[in-house]
Amino acid sequence: MFSEVPLRCDYKNPSALGNPRCPGYCVSGVYALHLADMAITSSAKKAIRASARKHVFNLRRKNTLTDTTKSLMKVLAAKDVSAAEKLLPAAFKAIDKAAKRGVIKANTAARKKSRLALAVARTKA
Repeated sequence: MFSEVPLRCDYKNPSALGNPRCPGYCVSGVYALHLADMAITSSAKKAIRASARKHVFNLRRKNTLTDTTKSLMKVLAAKDVSAAEKLLPAAFKAIDKAAKRGVIKANTAARKKSRLALAVARTKA
């Protein structure tokens, strides 16, 4: 029923999603699970392809979000307040973009922003 093939598409290479042999529905880091074989109607197959494309962009946005917040927390751990204040707007931007596109919910975004701002204020004091 399921066909597992070596992964040819990843979230950093969205051009691989156009390959008809690899619709790009990546379930794990090693294998791609091709669910297009399960879909019967052409609209269902198209929905799976669209979902795979959106999945790529959502992963990219989520990775940007985690990378910026981690870099900010590393700078805060090193007690570098001036660098942290410079990174804070970039982290807020990543959080706002993720919330705008529905990767995270609005309250989650507000909570993350609040905690980052509080961490910067604590380090400053």
